[in-house]
Amino acid sequence: MRIINFKITKEDDSKRICDFLQNFGISSSLLKKLKRTENGITKNGEFARAIDLISEGDILAVKIDDKGKMPEKLETDRVSAVYSDEDILVLNKPAFMPVHESRNHRGDTLANAAACYMNSNNSFRAVYRLDRDTSGLVLIAKNELAASKLAGKIKKDYYAVCSGIFEGKGTIDLPIKRMGDSIIKRGVFEDGEKAVTHWESVKTDGENTLLKINLETGRTHQIRVHFSHIGAPLLGDTLYNGDTDKIDRQALHCKTIYFTHPITGKDMVIDCDFPSDIKGLI
Repeated sequence: MRIINFKITKEDDSKRICDFLQNFGISSSLLKKLKRTENGITKNGEFARAIDLISEGDILAVKIDDKGKMPEKLETDRVSAVYSDEDILVLNKPAFMPVHESRNHRGDTLANAAACYMNSNNSFRAVYRLDRDTSGLVLIAKNELAASKLAGKIKKDYYAVCSGIFEGKGTIDLPIKRMGDSIIKRGVFEDGEKAVTHWESVKTDGENTLLKINLETGRTHQIRVHFSHIGAPLLGDTLYNGDTDKIDRQALHCKTIYFTHPITGKDMVIDCDFPSDIKGLI
């Protein structure tokens, strides 16, 4: 249960409650749920209708009941919480851990670890997902409002070690789609979906390069596909012909995320360290 309070300012005087809440970012579907929730919307401690007017100085409150089916808990010795408050949780996902449960993964996912950290029966709402073998930060919304306001609005700094020498900065703009009958593998095709990857060289040893990468689009396996296509696959990436001599999974890590907090409006920057296997490459 999340209760969010708003103190009404002169700017919002005489507005309808529904207009104020939708302007804040509450969707039509969530507004309907609030109407059905007992005391889902209150004004100055009293039940209020969505069509009621608000005045300067009023205290408006909404009660978000976000109970759902949360996966069984997983002991969190492999997963660290980097940040947590009433609305969001940021976990540092290790490599080889899926984000969501599936037929082949029960009880060993990031969703299970989140259940332990959140210690509730709230729904699991990962704002975005990382591939199973990609490590790094995953942002989890603790309620429906936070999830809807964050969706598609997270900037991520990825770091990858790829084969070949890169200097300066560049952009790869090549369309991607599923390869043949494969359920997993993607490739570059003229009739694929637009995919744009921006890269910046951080350091090179004359054979491989550490890159900082930002995505303009978010296609499945986008970074891995793009660099493999130009002849510079990520080290360890067996699916896309990466060299596995020095690392046993794709050398890809989501190190820093940038976003606006969905409730407070504060600009957030959250960072984590490189895992030991990528540190070894660097």
